Amino acid sequence: MTWTLFVLGAALSWGAGQAQLGSGLRALLCVGIAYFLIAVVIPVITLGSQGQLGASGFNASGTTWAIGAGALGAIGAACITFSFITGGRPLYVMPLVFGGAPLINVLVSMALHPPKEAPSPMLYLGFLITAAGAAMVLYNRPPA
Repeated sequence: MTWTLFVLGAALSWGAGQAQLGSGLRALLCVGIAYFLIAVVIPVITLGSQGQLGASGFNASGTTWAIGAGALGAIGAACITFSFITGGRPLYVMPLVFGGAPLINVLVSMALHPPKEAPSPMLYLGFLITAAGAAMVLYNRPPA
């Protein structure tokens, strides 16, 4: 269950960090620098200290998919930044992003790895509840 601590860490980091970024491309640049320091420097040091940094530990398919997923994450960060630059407000943007992303993730995962059995109707109820939750957050947000 240690993974749940990391999930909580991601939720807290993303939820709290967005409020203090400011606006514009300078904020995106700062996020990029932080990503580099955390997502490049730490794994290089850790893998290097374990003797696992050599090319033999990487394969073309896994590397391609991982870089693609990382690019999509960076594109998402840029899209959030540009949504703020073009007039979006965190009270609207973030509930839509964090409500929509899990739904899209499940649909894409099901398309790439079709389930062996038909999904439970509860999955579709979960979709509706998630959409309703995002709508409730938007509707009942504090005044801007």
